[in-house]
Amino acid sequence: MSDFDEQGRPEPPLDGDELATLTGFLEFHRATLAWKTAGLTAEQLGRTTAKSSMTLGGLVKHLAYVEQQWFHVVLHDREPLEPWASVDWKADHDWDWHSAAHDTPEQLLTLWQGEVARAREAVEEALGNGDLGQPAKRAPWRDGRKVSLRWILTHMVEEYSRHNGHADLLREAVDGRIGE
Repeated sequence: MSDFDEQGRPEPPLDGDELATLTGFLEFHRATLAWKTAGLTAEQLGRTTAKSSMTLGGLVKHLAYVEQQWFHVVLHDREPLEPWASVDWKADHDWDWHSAAHDTPEQLLTLWQGEVARAREAVEEALGNGDLGQPAKRAPWRDGRKVSLRWILTHMVEEYSRHNGHADLLREAVDGRIGE
């Protein structure tokens, strides 16, 4: 049974095994992003702060991309799905960030939630065939090195942690809403 904080985020288990702890922290940070972007308009999701071009909408779309990239493409060696498959990443390596300006809040949220759901399924599928130490099927680096499922989950906790710090600043600049 999960405990939830005042924002409705699931608290990571205090005494869980390795998998429960890793996925607990990842789910907490996914919920943090949902909390930081909840109820905003397209204009608000598109605002920047200071000299950065980063937006909350771009952050949501970037994290949707990262979910698919690590859990679908790298872990299971599957081809990218749309909208990612048709992007010319060499011509525009930040497409996920700035193309969000053309999406509605509903489109961004649906895209991100879909990728999170697909990522959860990908982890369950992988665990049906091995443990956290199993190597990804696709090598993410040119030298052929492969990461483990444990590494991917840990990296995703780090990815959300870093970007949720950005979300804190951006949300405060949008409407003054603050929180941990």
